Amino acid sequence: MTHAYEEVTFQEFALFIKIYSKQLEENINIYLNLEPSISESDRKRTTLLLDSFILLLTNIDIEDINDADRGYLDKWLQSQLSIIDVRSFNLFQLIFEKSLITFMIQQKHSRMNGILMYLLSIFTYLVQSYNKYEEEHKTKSKLHESLELKNLLLLDQLNKLLIRCSGYQDLAYILKKCEEYFQYKRCVFYAYVPWSNQFYGVIGAELSKVQSMKGQLTEHHLVFGSKKPIYLKDPKNYVKEEHIKLFNLSSIIFIPIIHDDQLFGWLTFDQLGEEFDCTKDQLQLLEQVGKRLGLFLSRKGEKVENSSELHLTEREAMILGLLAEGYDNKKIGSLLFLSEHTVRDYVSSLMTKLKAKNRTQVVASAFRIGLLK
Repeated sequence: MTHAYEEVTFQEFALFIKIYSKQLEENINIYLNLEPSISESDRKRTTLLLDSFILLLTNIDIEDINDADRGYLDKWLQSQLSIIDVRSFNLFQLIFEKSLITFMIQQKHSRMNGILMYLLSIFTYLVQSYNKYEEEHKTKSKLHESLELKNLLLLDQLNKLLIRCSGYQDLAYILKKCEEYFQYKRCVFYAYVPWSNQFYGVIGAELSKVQSMKGQLTEHHLVFGSKKPIYLKDPKNYVKEEHIKLFNLSSIIFIPIIHDDQLFGWLTFDQLGEEFDCTKDQLQLLEQVGKRLGLFLSRKGEKVENSSELHLTEREAMILGLLAEGYDNKKIGSLLFLSEHTVRDYVSSLMTKLKAKNRTQVVASAFRIGLLK
């Protein structure tokens, strides 16, 4: 004898996760930490998958949801291609399911059967989609050796470029060459300032738009919160609507710039509003680009930091600190009892000393060479 249950829609399922996300996250943490057989690397991968999946469901605008859940699931799976493997994918399913069942049993939830059956349908679809991606990857394996050689040649070109370049001031040129080498129409650099946990748009086409991009990092910044490459075929639900319109974004790739666990910022690659696909191999290639730029920035930073020629006056140091806090010239003048014109002269002096083209580069350079901590 079978028991009837009320079917659940994707909208109802997303709303359920949104309401009870805190309780689910608590159960997930318990199961992740209680299972001794999970290696540390698998634990990290599985945690990233679980966090991003819950973030997807809790960030969706419930009013915009229709029953076409597959589109949302495909976008999420594509965004995790650089992280996911068979073992972490299986652990992700197991722990999410156990956490959800435990919560529903504790709460004696009236729609438990419907919720669990819908979750089963989600996992079934994700498994099928993941297997399809893996099959596509295998069918392309014959081309892998030639592709690998091509990628090595591209990275060699980048290495030679970075050796020729003299420092941070060459980043604009480096980004233009990255567009050429890796065949993207736009590459943008966002700097990260760890002491304030903020990001700043620094270099890229339409500079005024790029430099208007700044903010505080929170747990809801999936793209800036990850230290792995992220490809978004459609950035909706991951990037603010105003920023999508500002840059005419369609598909986009975020690449962290890292060296020795120090995060310098991110590169973004896109095709100026055109949708595009990205394979796991391409993401791995661009991840290497981020690592090489991280090494480049760390070396250049050390070279300037060791220079005894760079000296700031007390007033310049005060203004630099206020610039880092995001104050404009007028506000800095009122705080230090200076005219706006005088503040502008000090900022110009800082730009000259730090070889920066604008205020944002002043702050990013100062942090990198140790003037700001």
